[in-house]
Amino acid sequence: MSTIFAPLPVFRDAVDLLFTNKNDRDDEMGKRLSKIYTRTGDQGTTGLGDGTRVSKTATRVEAMGQVDELNSLIGFLMTELLPRPIEEFLVTVQHTLFNIGGELSLPGHALVTPEHVTTVEAMLDGLNETLPPLEEFILPGGARAAAICHLARSTCRRAERSLLAVDDGHALSAITLQYLNRLSDLFFVMARSLNQATGESDVLWQRDPPPSD
Repeated sequence: MSTIFAPLPVFRDAVDLLFTNKNDRDDEMGKRLSKIYTRTGDQGTTGLGDGTRVSKTATRVEAMGQVDELNSLIGFLMTELLPRPIEEFLVTVQHTLFNIGGELSLPGHALVTPEHVTTVEAMLDGLNETLPPLEEFILPGGARAAAICHLARSTCRRAERSLLAVDDGHALSAITLQYLNRLSDLFFVMARSLNQATGESDVLWQRDPPPSD
C-alpha cells in the first residue's frame, strides 16, 4: 500500500506564499501564531493572504470555511481505530486541504497538482478492488467510522460546490476542483472498506422498506 503515497505536501508551502520576504517569514510566523485574536475582524471583514480585506460572507471566505470544516471532520474521523494505510493517507489529505485553504486565501496561486489527484485515484482503486460489486444504492451507516466517512463525503461535496460558487473574478484551479471531486468518491469507497474491515454490512437502500414493528 505504501507505493500509492505521494510525497507529503506539507502546509508550509501554503504559508510560504503569505510572505514575500523569506528572511522575515519565520519572525512573522512567530508573531502571527502567538497572537490568536487581533480584533481586526470585529466589523465583519477578514484578511486574505495578499492583504485584501473582504466580507466574512464573501463566497471565497465561505469556501475557505467549508474546506476547513471538511479538514476538521477528517480529524474527527482519525480518532477512530483505522487501518494504518487509511490513517496515513488521511494525514496527507489534511495537508492538501490546508493547501487548498492557502489557494483560496491567495487568489491566483495554485498548490494542488495533478499528482495529488492521481494519488487519490490510486488509493480509491486500491480500496475498491477488494470490495464486492455494488448492486444497489447504499445508505450512510454501518460501523461508526464508516458513518463518519459518509459524513465526510457529503461535506466534501458541499465544499466542492462552495468553490464552484466563488464569484469574485479570480479563477479557481480546475485541478483543485478535480481533487475535491475525487476525494468525495474516495470517502464513499472508504466507508464501504471500513464496513468490510469491521465485519459490518453496507446499509442497502430499499425501495419499499418493510414497516418497523
